[in-house]
Amino acid sequence: MCAKVLVAEDDPRQAEVVRRYLTAAGHETLVVHDGRAALDEARRWRPGLLVLDVMMPGLDGLRVCRTLRQESDVLVLMLTARATEDDLLLGLELGADDYLTKPYSPRELMARVRTLLRRAPAGPDGPGPRRIGRLAVDLARHHVTVDGEPVECTRGEFAILAALADQPDRVFTRAQLLHHTRGIDRSSTERTIDMHVLNLRRKIESDPQQPTRLVTVYGVGYKLSSGTP
Repeated sequence: MCAKVLVAEDDPRQAEVVRRYLTAAGHETLVVHDGRAALDEARRWRPGLLVLDVMMPGLDGLRVCRTLRQESDVLVLMLTARATEDDLLLGLELGADDYLTKPYSPRELMARVRTLLRRAPAGPDGPGPRRIGRLAVDLARHHVTVDGEPVECTRGEFAILAALADQPDRVFTRAQLLHHTRGIDRSSTERTIDMHVLNLRRKIESDPQQPTRLVTVYGVGYKLSSGTP
């Protein structure tokens, strides 16, 4: 699937490498080198995917992501040399769909791009909502509710919730959930699944510290319990 991809990277060499790989894959690619230009071009050009470096002059990538999430549902793949758990959580909470730490290989970047672009919203004639207790996950409309109240989810969070809701009480390993979110089975990215789960619990659980819906099965992974909490 080819798309319009905006690359915001302040390192000209790195930006050119990314541009070449994207162009070779058939994507229409535009490169900018600072946060303000990234925001302006995202609004003007309306890309399907934004490859966004965190550390940029002017506006940093986190501020760009925060602003765009109030205006647009563009896919956001964040690039950063900062790989602490707090950094991952912040990027995902701001609405990034994926998070790739530097240094990375161009092949890994392209695999992430391919998988993100495959996660297009479902059409209006898709299946009805999956209902698990008081939680409802509407795959066709990309919509989640708890007790009828809407819950805002990033694409990564929704992909995990949709996979779990499709087979309630089945235990998914982190590696299996990676296939649903990115299609890449790498232990170095499995903790991103944990970050998504933490965020989801804050949104769908009455007590995120003692979850009853999105449950950890220790030593295995996660499941969505069909019991009514």
